[in-house]
Amino acid sequence: MMRPPMTAARETIRRKIQRGEPVLLDGPMGSELVRRGVRWRKHGLLTDADAVLRLHQEYLAAGAQVLRTNTFQLNPRVYLNVFRSREHMRHIGAPGLETLVPRLIAKSVELAREAKRNAGREDDVAIAGVISPLEHCFRPDLAPSEDASFSEHAEMAKQFAGAGVDFLLAESMNTIGEARAALRAGCEENLPVWVSFVLGPEGDLLGGEPLERAAKEMEDGGAEAVLVNCAPPGDLTHAIERMSGFCRGPFGAFAHIGKFSPPSWKFEFHPQFIETESWPPGAYAAEARRWLDAGARIVGGCCGTGPEHIRSLAAALGAGNGKSAR
Repeated sequence: MMRPPMTAARETIRRKIQRGEPVLLDGPMGSELVRRGVRWRKHGLLTDADAVLRLHQEYLAAGAQVLRTNTFQLNPRVYLNVFRSREHMRHIGAPGLETLVPRLIAKSVELAREAKRNAGREDDVAIAGVISPLEHCFRPDLAPSEDASFSEHAEMAKQFAGAGVDFLLAESMNTIGEARAALRAGCEENLPVWVSFVLGPEGDLLGGEPLERAAKEMEDGGAEAVLVNCAPPGDLTHAIERMSGFCRGPFGAFAHIGKFSPPSWKFEFHPQFIETESWPPGAYAAEARRWLDAGARIVGGCCGTGPEHIRSLAAALGAGNGKSAR
């Protein structure tokens, strides 16, 4: 299968990176929607589509150049895990559960595309289809093997390709094996793939594998960029300084801020981050400037940040209003 023709938006991002210019990701969808009172049922994509669209538009107004689909931690396992088996789900589960994930993926891309259209930025903002660990991103011990996870990631990659994303972002991967599976799934759909790893406090992958080996395997496997995320800003600063010594291609970071407050009812996952005031937008942007000075080319926000953090990043990078940083 040949790679689909490169979209204008994807070409814009590719050329920015080639010229050594920074690329600004958006901020988180899930934690920010929950902060605004949106329930996490079906990722808010059916019951609160207007709120999802509005948040995408706010990130664009803040200066984001890449919109991530609102699909973090969305996969068929989310629903299968609360039943004994697929047959049990069919017996007592709500109608349509088996086709729910494809419908939500299609809706997530539709909303991101609508936000771009409303902002008049169809040619300079790319849509990244987000796939994430099949189990919880903070539990690498639950991660399935590479072989076991490939078919599930491959099905989602196919759905994102069909929906017309510009590239895939394998976000918050916590083991090399599952990251390889996600990368291969995207490549087999002829989609460009960026891979981002969640880090532990020691500075390597949360599952304990060396960051340097993870980056090398992703680059060798065809990843167009390697990033780190889902850790405090200072942790990512240390990681980026190390990555400047071993990454051969583009790399970057997007940090979470505050403290994670786990949900009490796992059927509806509520990714809440509290005490986020410890990293106001200006301070966050100043720390991200250190990532760029160390060679990072892609920056953005993870859980706990919001549109104002992206606006401060855009101002610090000279990337506001969709203009390229110089």
